[in-house]
Amino acid sequence: MSRKRILFDTDPGVDDAMALLLALASPEIEVIGVTTVFGNSTIAATTRNALNLLHFAERADIPVARGAARPMVLPLQRTAEHVHGDDAMGNIGWHDVLDPNLKPIEVPAAQFIAETIMAHPGAITLLAVGPLTNLALALQLEPRIVQAVREVVIMGGSVSMPGNVSPVAEANIHADPHAAAMVFNAGFPLTMVGLDVTMQVKMDDNDFARLRAAGRFGKFVAQIAPFYQEAHRRRYGYPNGQIDTHDPSAMAYVIDPTLFEGEHWSVVVATEGPAQGMTIADRRRRFLDTPPVNCLMRVDAPRVAQLIVERLASV
Repeated sequence: MSRKRILFDTDPGVDDAMALLLALASPEIEVIGVTTVFGNSTIAATTRNALNLLHFAERADIPVARGAARPMVLPLQRTAEHVHGDDAMGNIGWHDVLDPNLKPIEVPAAQFIAETIMAHPGAITLLAVGPLTNLALALQLEPRIVQAVREVVIMGGSVSMPGNVSPVAEANIHADPHAAAMVFNAGFPLTMVGLDVTMQVKMDDNDFARLRAAGRFGKFVAQIAPFYQEAHRRRYGYPNGQIDTHDPSAMAYVIDPTLFEGEHWSVVVATEGPAQGMTIADRRRRFLDTPPVNCLMRVDAPRVAQLIVERLASV
């Protein structure tokens, strides 16, 4: 079986941690690098969490490149500790790097992304599950990555669902709309795993009980989940400890795209005003001439949830 080689651009984050462990538990995936970005917490915290996750998973051989600390144009807004905990890992006490010998590589994330893609033309899938700042900066450094990358998959945006940080905007796009606008307009072979599908895929107390009784990865996910579950209960009134599986669903798409169906529409990103961060799709295919994006709209939610739980329980 040919394994997909992925660069994972992330802001860990409880669901980011779930997505990374899902990748490491999946034979279809080879993670060749992790790049960090602000978002769910500060860049210092997300980089620390990435190093700690790889240490926990016994995969410290995977390089971590520290990325953008703030948006390209706007000032840094509120980060999401209210959703992910003070340590952005469910308040398990990750305030330091567990192994002080572990450090990010010297190369910044944007440069690492550009150099890695150009060194392996047609071979790299970039999966971005945080603000798109690192990818936009990499595009500025090396515009040829648009043609050289195998595909770009982002967890972000929405076509028809309401936003989760404003009436119309999803959090990752809203955090740096100017970067997102650059990425959507660049012509990448781009798939948007947005709220249209990620909010259909739920996990609940029964799933976390199964993980708690499973192996190392399962027990860890069950440990970091309660704060995230409570945030969903407060915000959406979800019963039975339900959560939306945003980032793991994006990883599930990379593992098995047949679990999802999409539509190719042109998409633009609003960069200011009340619609800031909104991903506007031309569903009539008449009004926009920007490059088409594979917007995922349908998902076999039970099978995706089953995939996530089974893989995390297997290690």
